[in-house]
Amino acid sequence: MSIKLILASASPRRLDLLRQAGVEPEIQVAEVAELTNELPPAELVQANARLKAEAVAALQPQNGAEAAEVYIVAADTVVALQQAGAWCIFGKPADAAEAGRMLQALSGRAHSVFTGVAVWHAGLLQSGVAESRVHFRELGAAEIAAYVSGGEPLDKAGAYAIQGEAGKFVQKLVGDVDNIVGLPLRLLSEMLPEGALPGYSTN
Repeated sequence: MSIKLILASASPRRLDLLRQAGVEPEIQVAEVAELTNELPPAELVQANARLKAEAVAALQPQNGAEAAEVYIVAADTVVALQQAGAWCIFGKPADAAEAGRMLQALSGRAHSVFTGVAVWHAGLLQSGVAESRVHFRELGAAEIAAYVSGGEPLDKAGAYAIQGEAGKFVQKLVGDVDNIVGLPLRLLSEMLPEGALPGYSTN
């Protein structure tokens, strides 16, 4: 099946994951007012992914044969730490100081990474969520400061990139790494037509 896949994200990491899955998507990003902490994390990321997909869908031509083969993919990722029965949600840090505080909070503890995925096609919108569990070893203050000063955490949910230098912080991981990077391909493959991700295999 020949389809046109549009990625509703400016994230180079999501683009890289799709390329690894054998797809070269078109990039379209629309400004949306994302929700923050009004919902539990699994619901929050799905709601934000749906907002992004709908915003890009509104930019598409309303008629035409091509429209039937367009699939818009949007995603939203947060890091969530459960404390006293409540979720503390970490998005992208505003600055280096906040990045340091996030990493200190995650040090020596297990947390969840939630990515919501939304797919729009022919006026229909579906969404789902993937969760991975990550356990960080204890991090020293100097180690956190050195990592933050390198700049890697500043545009990442939870202030770390597992595929980068922060990989050495991980003591245990349960779930798919691509979900933590920002786009769970297993979930996405279930939401797209068979063969839409020719380079991806669950094996």
